Amino acid sequence: MSDEYNPDIVSVVDDDGVEHTFEELDRIETDEARYVALIPVYDNSEDIIDDDGEIICLRVEEEDGETYLCPIENDGEFDSVRKIFEDRLNDLFEEE
Repeated sequence: MSDEYNPDIVSVVDDDGVEHTFEELDRIETDEARYVALIPVYDNSEDIIDDDGEIICLRVEEEDGETYLCPIENDGEFDSVRKIFEDRLNDLFEEE
């Protein structure tokens, strides 16, 4: 068994046509929708140092066979999803 780390990399094109690269940390599905937790991937070491380490939570939506990642605009929905991701990531990285 290999212990190699192979991250799931996602490319997203924003409304201005700019491509951004992210690593997918986790995904969840609730009764309401599907969501992903992402962190930016940088080519430049300065950008890595300047990053605030914030996880980006987005809603997964599908339209005409295409998948879109959309901001979660409802504050209550965002807080619930963020909490689920935080709990799951804390459990994953919890030291015993």
